[in-house]
Amino acid sequence: MDPGKRNPGDRFILFTAQGFGSGLAPVAPGTFGTLVGFFWIYLLLLAQCKWIYVAGIVGGFFLAVWIGGRGEKILNLKDPGSIVLDEIVAMPLAFLPPVFLNAHGAGTPPFSHYLSYPHFWALVLSFLLFRLFDITKPLGIDRLQDLRGGWGLVLDDFLAAFYAALLLLAALLLIGRN
Repeated sequence: MDPGKRNPGDRFILFTAQGFGSGLAPVAPGTFGTLVGFFWIYLLLLAQCKWIYVAGIVGGFFLAVWIGGRGEKILNLKDPGSIVLDEIVAMPLAFLPPVFLNAHGAGTPPFSHYLSYPHFWALVLSFLLFRLFDITKPLGIDRLQDLRGGWGLVLDDFLAAFYAALLLLAALLLIGRN
């Protein structure tokens, strides 16, 4: 569809699907979208409740399927690089192990907790592992992209985030830090 002929609703959907502009980066838009995912983690940790964090992951998943699928239709492209909402909403899944390991009952520390030593490295490692799995798409991740209607767009990122979370959990347990 001609960009000049898009209605305001389509422009809003596309702006959201493209990660509020981060997906329009001239290089590595998925990486820029993943960085915006840290803001989503920040928002999910504001309530300091692990169940709200998990609900945000689930809700973000379904919202991204719908918005991402609409974005694909608007652009008339399958999984275009500019749509990065899938990376944004998958990042909290990649970071789930430290959230649960630092939880006390239902409560979780705020995002600022993870900005201090020795917890900061978990943020960095979750980012690196997620990008590694998202870019290389091993272990069946690449096959999920064939699914239709926004499902392929989002499920491959969630599986990449799941694998990243597993490795991050192993690393946290191995070194005994969270």
